[in-house]
Amino acid sequence: MSIYNYKKVLTGAALCCSMFAASSAMAADKVYKLKLAETWGPNTPILGETTKKMAALADTMSNGRLKITIDSANKHKAPFGVFDMVRAGQYDIGHSASYYWKGKVPNTLYFTTMPFGMTAPEQYGWFYYGEGQALMNEVYGKFGMLSFPGGNTGVQMGGWFQKEINSLEDVKGLKIRIPGFAGEIWAKLGAKPVNIAPGDLYTSLERKTVDAVEWVGPSLDIRLGFHKIAPYYYTGWHEPASELQFMVNKKKFEKLPEDLQTILTTAMRTAAYDMYIQSYHESGVNWDTMKKEFPNIKVKSFPAEVISAMREANDALLKEAAAKDPLTKRIQESQAAYMAKARAWTDISDKAYLNSLSK
Repeated sequence: MSIYNYKKVLTGAALCCSMFAASSAMAADKVYKLKLAETWGPNTPILGETTKKMAALADTMSNGRLKITIDSANKHKAPFGVFDMVRAGQYDIGHSASYYWKGKVPNTLYFTTMPFGMTAPEQYGWFYYGEGQALMNEVYGKFGMLSFPGGNTGVQMGGWFQKEINSLEDVKGLKIRIPGFAGEIWAKLGAKPVNIAPGDLYTSLERKTVDAVEWVGPSLDIRLGFHKIAPYYYTGWHEPASELQFMVNKKKFEKLPEDLQTILTTAMRTAAYDMYIQSYHESGVNWDTMKKEFPNIKVKSFPAEVISAMREANDALLKEAAAKDPLTKRIQESQAAYMAKARAWTDISDKAYLNSLSK
């Protein structure tokens, strides 16, 4: 090859590299805009803060290349329509709770929390290092979506009741707002569970549309004022690790450059864990306030016969659901196996430590 031809090749290669670099720079400068719909109303404490933190993290980590706008329930008018809106591509991301979709897709409820199930650290272990994330994407993948942990409240309280529960007889005909598998358990015991959007909870309890309301715990309950109209505050059994979710339209996710996919998943994971820490903090602070300012609140635990009946109903319902669907059975078995291992450690670590303090 002559020096002249060699120089032509080098010049051509340099031109190609220059064009590729310019193209890459243009791609790196491109701004990707995503829309997020959340089940919560505007400025909802903790839950709504989580989406804002996630969007801010994504913006910062991407150097402004990934912009996420948030529409709250007051704007899209469909707090329980987030699943369908993300599936249809009307929104790119949703922030809600997986068990809200059990009427559409029963297997979704396992990815929020389960009665008598794992604690938050145990469940995070299952999601991130066990089979949880893979199983969740198997369920949501059939609908063109991905789902990721979206923030944990920790152990939730059993609810605010206008009348004391002293026996199984008191449960019969009880109208209670409670979603998920726990609602099915209450129904087995003779109660009448309903699901009500967060923004309508206080009004429903005040007008006696329901006799009891289960929401979250001190982290959020004090702001809604349930203690003013329902003095009995029952401890939890039904949601030991209530994990919210970020649903993402799969086609939209796959159109993002690889680095922005990583940035988005990292922002979601960070915001989710931060919500768990914030929820724990707020519950501690708010419970201290509630004890001092509202001494008439009566903290109760459900009677042993009621808890026993709930456990029996839970076992029967799980068995019934597993018999209908192989994937349901796999999810249940995965959760049970992981919890058995994790709980053995919890028992000789956290539980043993707390027990030692009471001796």
